[in-house]
Amino acid sequence: MLVSRRRLTAAAALGLGFTRAAQAQADPLPSWRDGPRRRALLDFVAAVTTPGGPDFVPPTERIATFDNDGTLWVEQPAYTQLIFTRDRLRALAPANPGWAQDPVLRAALAGDLSGVLAAGSEGTLRLMGLTLAGLSPETARRLAAEWLATARDARWGRPYTALVYQPMLEVLALLRAHGFATFIVSGGGVEFVRAFSESAYGIPPHQVVGSSFALQPGEAEGRITLAMEPRADFVDDGPGKPVGIARFIGRRPIAAFGNSDGDWQMLRYTTEGPGRRLGMIIHHDDAAREYAYDRQSPVGRLARALDDAPARGWLVTSMRQDWARIFPGD
Repeated sequence: MLVSRRRLTAAAALGLGFTRAAQAQADPLPSWRDGPRRRALLDFVAAVTTPGGPDFVPPTERIATFDNDGTLWVEQPAYTQLIFTRDRLRALAPANPGWAQDPVLRAALAGDLSGVLAAGSEGTLRLMGLTLAGLSPETARRLAAEWLATARDARWGRPYTALVYQPMLEVLALLRAHGFATFIVSGGGVEFVRAFSESAYGIPPHQVVGSSFALQPGEAEGRITLAMEPRADFVDDGPGKPVGIARFIGRRPIAAFGNSDGDWQMLRYTTEGPGRRLGMIIHHDDAAREYAYDRQSPVGRLARALDDAPARGWLVTSMRQDWARIFPGD
């Protein structure tokens, strides 16, 4: 039977389309450009999950930790939780007129987030504590979720939860498909991150380690209550990250992902362990599609970790060179 050239061409094109679709479906990292960082990541996963291989790691020990701000979602021009805290302070300010006498509070109420950042982590935590005092952890989480449902980023006009990094979502999925447990280890408030971690990243609340505020136990109407105090009882940043991992996870990770000097100790703690290890730094060097910053930035400063990366074997991932797209909607 004779078949026209046109039909053959159409059939070939259709077959090519199916082949490309199958290849795309099989590619675990479609938003990553081919290069040494992508290949090293895939090689690591293959090495630690191949039974009988020299680097094989049992599934129970496959722990990967991820910083949140700047590693899994946007942190510029200010941390998302700081913007949430500003909005909460404004809502509570009419009942607290004395706040206007405090320079850090006054800066926050005026929207001067750079002034708040200048007060350092202590000033930021103090503001967060004022907005959380007396709340139960569940209420704090609900208020954060309600705010995230309506708040929009000033630059893109999108919900903050739409400004997660598609390439990192693919890394999370790749690791979980190979038996890893994925944890967030963040300097941010633990209840704020828990409010969206499962829907945004597939990471349940009990796999989030973060900064926390003291809890006061009590009882009301025959039920146990927990009320948050305005003082922080654990700061999960810098040297606190290995402490948080040991205290709340109980195993040293074999892979860690960060983007700033606040992750330096977590990266060291992870990669200084025995056996095959992976440390990765997300380098923000794409001003066109996201932001470009490192050494001089008051948010997500990256200097010491960047300098140490070559000697310690940490992969420095360039957003500009290694990522074909940034956000899920791109």
